[in-house]
This record gives sequence, C-alpha cells and structure tokens, in this order.
Amino acid sequence: MTTSHSKRAKEFLKDPKKVEQHDRTFWSVRQKRDAAAAALPEWEDLREHASRIKEHTASHLADYLEQFSNSLERNGVIVHFAKDAQEFNEMVYEILKSHKVKKLVKSKSMLTEECEMNPYLIERGIKVVESDLGERILQLMHLKPAHIVMPAIHLTRDEVGEMFEEKGISHEKGNHDPAYLTRCAREDLREDFMDADAGLTGCNFGVASTGDCVVCTNEGNADMSTSVPKLHIVAMGIEKVIPDYDALAVFQRLLARSGTGQPSTAFTSQFRKPRPGGEMHVILVDNGRSDIVSNNEHWETLKCIRCGACMNTCP
Repeated sequence: MTTSHSKRAKEFLKDPKKVEQHDRTFWSVRQKRDAAAAALPEWEDLREHASRIKEHTASHLADYLEQFSNSLERNGVIVHFAKDAQEFNEMVYEILKSHKVKKLVKSKSMLTEECEMNPYLIERGIKVVESDLGERILQLMHLKPAHIVMPAIHLTRDEVGEMFEEKGISHEKGNHDPAYLTRCAREDLREDFMDADAGLTGCNFGVASTGDCVVCTNEGNADMSTSVPKLHIVAMGIEKVIPDYDALAVFQRLLARSGTGQPSTAFTSQFRKPRPGGEMHVILVDNGRSDIVSNNEHWETLKCIRCGACMNTCP
C-alpha cells in the first residue's frame, strides 16, 4: 500500500469531480464534528477524561483482559487469544470449519482488514459478505478502504451506481441517487443475512466488568449479521477493553461526535452471551499491541478509539 499511495494520489487528483466531492465531504463532516463539540461545554474535559481512562487501562491491560475474559466465560462465551494476524485467521477458519460454515456475513471491522482475514477465508472456500454499505461497495469493486469510518469516501455516486447496474443490484439505469442505491443494497444483502451460516462483528469497546462487546453502527448491520446465524464471532483488538460502564458512557459521548458529528450512532449493540441454542466466540488479538504498551514513544497510540477525526483533518 505504501509503495503505490503516491501514484494513486496523483491519479486521483487528476479528476476535478472526485477532488471536489472528496473535499466537500470532508469539510462537511469536519463542520459537523466541530458543531457537535461546541454544543458540549464539557467537551475538552470529556476528551481528557477518556485519555486518562485509556492510560489507566493500558497500564493495567493484563488485569482488565483477565477480568473481561472471565466475565465472558461466565456468560457462556468461548474466549480465544491470538498472538498475531496469522493465528487470528487460523482461529476464525477453524471455528467456521468446525461448524461447516460456507457463508460468513460480517459487519465492519478494521481488525479483520488489518489481519487480511477475508482473502484468507476466501482462499479456503468460505464466502465472505461485507454488510457495511461502504465495505460492501469496496468488496464488489475489489478495492481497499480509504478511510476507517467512511471507507468508500473516494468513490463518486456515479461510480457506485454504474457498478450496481453491472452487478444487477440496481434496476433503474442512470438512477444514481444515494437513497435509491442504499435501498437496492439493503434488498441485495437481505438474502445473505437470511442464509448465512455465521456472523462476525468487530468490537468498539469490551467492558471488562460485564463481558459486554459493544458495537456501534449507523446501519444496524451488526444486529442483522447476528440475528439469524447461530454462530457469532467477535474480532477484538486487546486495546479495546475498558473497565466498566462508567467508562463506556464517556467514550460513547465522544465516538460519534468525533467521527461524524452525531450525538450517537444510530445503533449501539451490546453482545454479552450466545443466542439460545447458539455459540459465541470472542477472539482477542494482540498482533503487536503488547509490544506497543511497553514502548515509551508509541504507547499512546493505543488510546485511539477509531473515530477517524484525525483523518478528516489531515488525510
């Protein structure tokens, strides 16, 4: 990715329409974020409080991971620890294989992108369906995310509309209205939700005291990915653990406001235990994070909550 970024950026900048749309979208999101922040007199205090919580958690990471793991197991969840991306991918595959899974539907997860899980599973005969709209668009176009919150921000509605027409997802030629395209995508995904053998979600926050895996979305696709399949896998980086619900309340006031300027995401899902008759696995992934904890120069990167606000300011 690093070797081709400069070339791709130059190509992107040759298209004035794309540049204009890109800048307009970023500026709009930035304005919404600033307005949401200004509406809370305690905004900077919240940010500082969140920073202190993250510092405390990172300083006691092993203890909170043990508490989180114990809480999950008390709730009937099967817990795994993966040291790196390879081990994570192998664990996911072994779980799916043991359940004879042929189709996996998943909600947005930057961790699975980090570990390159999708190609690993596809190579082994498992169909992987992204249910987040932006991620689904990229999957169908064989592209990588351009942003951690708005993964398809670099694409125009015409590009998406034309691709939907080619794939038979939309049926009104030339209708590239975003609301129409979104409706078409939902209809197309409905069958995948209904006949998937397993669902996988990411995890925005893991609450150590209760074992809750908290997932924040605007499309409800995390709920849809886990409503029908009996098997639910949660992919979570070890830095996502937080102490308790008091801490969660702080982060939930910050996350959506920072990311998109919303008071809250449309859906906040809390997964604590398997569905009746089902099975739930949580895979806690290190992949270099424990090394960062002990690195005096870089440990603060583990405070990141993946809101994407920094990318809106300095892409």
